Amino acid sequence: MTILIIIAAFGGGAVRGMVGFIKHQFSYKNVGFNLPYFLAMLFISGIVGVLVASAFNVNAVFAFIIGYAGGDFLENVYKIIAKKKEIYFPLKDVLPPK
Repeated sequence: MTILIIIAAFGGGAVRGMVGFIKHQFSYKNVGFNLPYFLAMLFISGIVGVLVASAFNVNAVFAFIIGYAGGDFLENVYKIIAKKKEIYFPLKDVLPPK
């Protein structure tokens, strides 16, 4: 796998992460921006894009597309296995009790 394909796949995954983050920001009111969380999600999405694209022997354009679609694929597999409609946890389940 060449460096161009790795960069394209990472870019596709990162774009997918950015789209998901922006969608989440505009779906709810009063959602704050957390820079470390945002950067971590972009990095994780990029790594997922590289891992999914590495399963195929393609050029850089298809690596970008596969990197973008890889996150959606994994998200939908999780939804099917966990039998949930969304992957987000309710805030009450994440925050410690007061």
